[in-house]
Amino acid sequence: MRDFSYLRAASTEEASQAAREAGAMLLAGGTTLLDLAKCGVAEPDTVIDITHLSGLGGIAVDANGAMIGALAKMGEVADDPLIKAAFPAVAESLSLAASQQLRNMATIGGNLLQRTRCTYFRDPAVFPACNKRNPGSGCSAMGGVTRNHAVLGTSEACIASNPGDLALALVAFDAVIETGSRKVAADDFFLLPGHTPEKETVLQPGEIITGISIPASAAAKNSTYLKVRDRQSYEFAAASAAVGLEFEMDGKTVRDIRVALGGVATKPWRARAVEKALIGKVLDLVAIEKATKLAMEGAVSHGDNHYKIDLAPRVIARAIMKVATSNVAPSNVGGLA
Repeated sequence: MRDFSYLRAASTEEASQAAREAGAMLLAGGTTLLDLAKCGVAEPDTVIDITHLSGLGGIAVDANGAMIGALAKMGEVADDPLIKAAFPAVAESLSLAASQQLRNMATIGGNLLQRTRCTYFRDPAVFPACNKRNPGSGCSAMGGVTRNHAVLGTSEACIASNPGDLALALVAFDAVIETGSRKVAADDFFLLPGHTPEKETVLQPGEIITGISIPASAAAKNSTYLKVRDRQSYEFAAASAAVGLEFEMDGKTVRDIRVALGGVATKPWRARAVEKALIGKVLDLVAIEKATKLAMEGAVSHGDNHYKIDLAPRVIARAIMKVATSNVAPSNVGGLA
């Protein structure tokens, strides 16, 4: 590990100013920064400690929604009873991420800014070509082992999948990410790789996530997060889905549905075609199967990851059925009981 300077910022403003300098990186929970430093991807000139800054760690929930500070720990948010009640998919996405030890250290803001787990990105000594690390150098994943790579939102420059769990729930339920100077919809916060995969979010130099707001909704309250992976714990998703559902008064016609996909795309992926296909429809197995296939429109596989095109619709369908049958009398949901 290379030598670096350490700055314990006295305020958000001081941290923001210092973070504008080239080679500066923020230290919050430290789980991502330390990980990237160990594998040689992160080589900061200056580490700016913001762990102690006041006003960035709260969790507040009321009838209008939730406000979560950027320095709140993942474990704290996952275990918060009000978050569990009003936003179960948010709580579940956090409790299914990483390990308990990491959840006790990692912050919400840091979680949103975690980098891809692409093997080629995280091993610069063996794979020097990576457009995320070194723009214009190429993509070592192309033609390589791609089982964990994306099939949606890819480009010729990058096929690395976004590793987030929480981000899916935020995108699904129209959360807003706040930086102190502006507010950005979660769906707009994350960028597609295009020709500039090194730019993963809309954050500008010096911008710091200060909090996240999530509006209350019936769909958010009646929601779940389903994660399918190679092993039961401490593993990233092969495919995952955050789903929320609201019925009309008849208990079987869909008034509102939210669907976001993970593990299969280069950013947290809102499956709006699936939502559009089911709103106003009576929810049954035939309608679900037909609609969930729409999630893979435009999907492009690269060898080993072709299975995700079949897996992702099934994950969405399972999540929809889980929410529908656990919150509605089975007799009101045709074919789902």
